[in-house]
Amino acid sequence: MIQRAMSVQNLRYSVAANNISNAGVPNFKRQEVNFESELKRALESERNPVPMNLARSEEGHISLNEPYDWRSVEPKRVTDWSSTTNANGSNVDVEKEAMDVLKIQESYRLLAQLSNFEFSQVRTAMKK
Repeated sequence: MIQRAMSVQNLRYSVAANNISNAGVPNFKRQEVNFESELKRALESERNPVPMNLARSEEGHISLNEPYDWRSVEPKRVTDWSSTTNANGSNVDVEKEAMDVLKIQESYRLLAQLSNFEFSQVRTAMKK
């Protein structure tokens, strides 16, 4: 889970950097990464399965009665088409993006420390 969270933060960093670098491009629309809401939905589906048994006539139909495996959740880039911040039609607020980059970096740093702690626990257990 920590490794997945770190890769999502890496993608967020890339998306925020792309937003900042394209802030001056006319009509550029910012993107963000959506991951936590899908992960929460998957974890809740494992804990609280749908009480009804629904049949699917086609393999491509959405399955509502099967748990959604959290390991299959992928981060998604979402484009904000609904807002316009700048006179050129772009919706990138460079200050907000810069603050997001700082949050992403701090989150990544904390995840790396947590990962190191877990590995140190395993090393300690292996020594005994």
